[in-house]
Amino acid sequence: MFKHILAATDLVGVKDPVVTSAAVIAETHQAKLNILHVAESSHENSRHLVKDFKTNEEINFSSAYQELVQKKLFDFYKAILPQGMDFDVTVVCGFPWEEIVRQSRHINAGMIVLGPHSERAVERGTVRVAGKIGSTVEGVVMRENCPVTIINPAVRLSSAAFKKIVVGVDFSVSCECALFFARKTAEKFGSKIFPFHMIPVPPYPKYTKKDYEADRKNTENRLEEFCQNLIQDTDYAYQIWGGALPHIELVKCAEKNNADVIILGSHTKKKGTKWYAGSAVERTAFRAGCPVIVVTDPEALVSWDENAPNDPAIGKEKDRSIHVFTGKRNE
Repeated sequence: MFKHILAATDLVGVKDPVVTSAAVIAETHQAKLNILHVAESSHENSRHLVKDFKTNEEINFSSAYQELVQKKLFDFYKAILPQGMDFDVTVVCGFPWEEIVRQSRHINAGMIVLGPHSERAVERGTVRVAGKIGSTVEGVVMRENCPVTIINPAVRLSSAAFKKIVVGVDFSVSCECALFFARKTAEKFGSKIFPFHMIPVPPYPKYTKKDYEADRKNTENRLEEFCQNLIQDTDYAYQIWGGALPHIELVKCAEKNNADVIILGSHTKKKGTKWYAGSAVERTAFRAGCPVIVVTDPEALVSWDENAPNDPAIGKEKDRSIHVFTGKRNE
């Protein structure tokens, strides 16, 4: 299913759940693991100024420093990764999401594995602001259309042969992409799929039990019509929950069904002149106790020119269909 798994880590000399989880995924798919460390640039106009991982002092990103960090990471993970695992380490300087996307395209990554926030975000005190994922994850999800797996620090992945898969469904094209990816996973591992949809429940007495039952029946019909062709010939069970906040109910649903993974379609939306990932993706990835895989609809990608990384233009990129697809969603 995948040939290259790209894991981005900002930790040196410390075991990162992102890398160890990516190793499990790579081992499951017999893929090569590519570990990427981006020494984050301190200034927009001086990209070679970075913070030393040991002293935290600002230094120039030299070839000697690059080789030092690369060797330290390679030796560290060679000792703890499964014996004989095919992996390499790349160290670059720059801004994380840009370099992750650049490296992903260079190796034609089948999947990218990230943490919800970087250590720099922790230092800046921007973690857990309004329950959002970090700017690195957002930047990658919005610009790269291979599946992106988000691993919270508490997640300890022992197997990537996901047997129970919860898929968030809001009847969008992005959700079609997520369901198709779930089906491909289920076909490989004999998994059960749980398509999830939340019915918004207004306060009682404005919303009665009769209203809820009618909405539930309507939702069942919509789910059957929307999902049937996408997950046909697989084992599945619809999950229709009532609530106020989709991400909360989605996480509860995953916990109740002992889900191994949550798969979501990324809804890149425009607000004014800013593009951002959908809130369900942000808030679910932020709270989930299992891996969250985000699949982005190719039509919604933000274009990115490597020579002009700040270009905010929206457009389609040639030959950038989702890697696990064959050109058509229903194939």
